[in-house]
Amino acid sequence: MSRQAERTTADGETGSASGPDGRAVAAALVTVLLWASAFIVIRNSAGYFGPGALALGRLLVASAVLSVLLLVRGGGFPPREAWPGIAGSGVLWFGAYMVALNAGEQRVDAGTAALIINIGPILMALLGGWLLKEGFPRTLMAGMAVSFTGAVVVGLSLSGGGQSSLIGVLLCLCAALANAVGVVLQKPALQHATPMQVTTFGALSGAVACLPFAGQLVSQVSRAPAAATLQIVYLGVFPTALAFTTWAHAVSRTTVGKMGTTTYAVPVLVVFLSWLFLGEVPGLLTLCGGLLCLSGVAVSRMRGRALSPAPEAGPRSRAAGQPVAPAPGRGK
Repeated sequence: MSRQAERTTADGETGSASGPDGRAVAAALVTVLLWASAFIVIRNSAGYFGPGALALGRLLVASAVLSVLLLVRGGGFPPREAWPGIAGSGVLWFGAYMVALNAGEQRVDAGTAALIINIGPILMALLGGWLLKEGFPRTLMAGMAVSFTGAVVVGLSLSGGGQSSLIGVLLCLCAALANAVGVVLQKPALQHATPMQVTTFGALSGAVACLPFAGQLVSQVSRAPAAATLQIVYLGVFPTALAFTTWAHAVSRTTVGKMGTTTYAVPVLVVFLSWLFLGEVPGLLTLCGGLLCLSGVAVSRMRGRALSPAPEAGPRSRAAGQPVAPAPGRGK
């Protein structure tokens, strides 16, 4: 690409003046579809595997695949300075996030879980403003208020479903928080190690943290049908290892800001796939609350354009499924 064809974007990154790279768009679409499918598979596996066992199985598979990819690329071990961030993000982002999300999806439908999880970027921005001294713009606070209102609406809409549904909403909120803290902890690690190193050893750290569920995993795999066990393999290979790789490929060819907007499609796809494969559709009030959550995230991301036309200091991380990829993003 010639210098004349390049320009600096509002995210402070270099992009193409002629528009997004076609392969980047294709990679982003693959990522979004795989992340959306994770919510459906998790919900479908709830009858065979406990939250911890499902998380451990998924992480073991993902760790194996990512380790092979790292060896093929000659990545090696990350430097010592990166390990605190890798271990912290691995335990929270890969471990706690997945366990909480799995537990939440045993109590609420996949579409509702996806809508709640998508408040993650606001939580990341709040933590970044506090821990990384990135500030608290007015649009961020406004977006937080809108998303909080949406979460309350979702909770009220499910109150008729009993205590289990409300616990499910709280577990999904805990998953979003664990995801956000993990992303913030990961940011310093990326200054010392490659995205592939951080992701691979983060997945390994999460798997180690979930080892207490090993006995449960072995017991439940022995009783579950082969199709249910294959779902664990699917979660580890596709929404985790492959989706993180395609997301990194997409971001490397364009900007995080542009690709981050594609993840807004995840809850929409989850609601559609949940209806198609599981026969589940969130109620109208729940959908309205979920849309408020997404609207709050959109408002919070307006700050770069609203406050100043100058480029931002750096890209803002995104949060599906949950765990976010080598480049700032959110995996499921």
